[in-house]
Amino acid sequence: MPSLRNMRLQIRSVKSISQVTRALEAVSASRVRKAQLAVLATRQYAAKALQILQHLSEQPGIFASTGSLHPLLQARQNVRTVTIVLFTSDRGLCGAYNTNALRAALNFAREQTVPVRFVAIGKKGRDLLLRRRQDVVGEFIHVPATPAFVEIAPIGRLVVDDFLAGRTDRVYLVYTEFVNMLRQVPHVMQVLPLQPESEAARKAAGEARAHGPLAAYTYEPSREELLDVIIPRFTQLQVYQALLEAQASEHAARMTAMRNATDNAKDLINSLQLDYNKARQLSITSDMLDIAGGAEALAKAG
Repeated sequence: MPSLRNMRLQIRSVKSISQVTRALEAVSASRVRKAQLAVLATRQYAAKALQILQHLSEQPGIFASTGSLHPLLQARQNVRTVTIVLFTSDRGLCGAYNTNALRAALNFAREQTVPVRFVAIGKKGRDLLLRRRQDVVGEFIHVPATPAFVEIAPIGRLVVDDFLAGRTDRVYLVYTEFVNMLRQVPHVMQVLPLQPESEAARKAAGEARAHGPLAAYTYEPSREELLDVIIPRFTQLQVYQALLEAQASEHAARMTAMRNATDNAKDLINSLQLDYNKARQLSITSDMLDIAGGAEALAKAG
């Protein structure tokens, strides 16, 4: 059994760790609310941007089978390279958040039949990818806690430029989607070439139009000029929204992990305190027995 001094040191050490975890939980709790509000606001903006893009895509002459597609919307028949943008955190102590995102990215990469390149957002993801000898062609670390759109724009420009230059034929975002404070789900989304409308959404939109007139809009300047501005910006918006989702998930995961760590530390302190009290009581009882035995020996000797 360890000495009483070692047990006191161990209890003091666990108490110090619990203070740190409690402080990290408080910090994450204050940040996750702001991140959650930012995610909800961005979702609405992204939905409206997608609605405009879908309407433009349905206009005659723009995306007809005989017409010319916008370069960021044109799917390539011969896919030679795939790029995965992986969103992780710069710091740890957030449970399985980084591990789950990396696992989703690597599992998706194994399903590809062509070489896969990675762009790492976050120090943890970059280190984990390099440790597994993956092809990391770009990294963005020390992302601001509350990033502005212009601060994230270089990430979107990187993937757009690579796609237009032919260095990659498909771009996917792998991030952790924020569902609620206790649930964050790794998500894989294709961002290039852009897919304006899924078949299910198109069918649902067709049913809705059957019950009402089709809205007509006049665009100034031309639709082609609008597409040149909207599509790259929409790509950057998807990256921005994915980052906000990832940050909200990170704060929620860290808050939950630190709360569990604090609770476990309390249980460990109680257990160690009980063992310490038992050991101290045993030590006191042993000392009293030694004193009683010495006194009895002196009485017999006298």
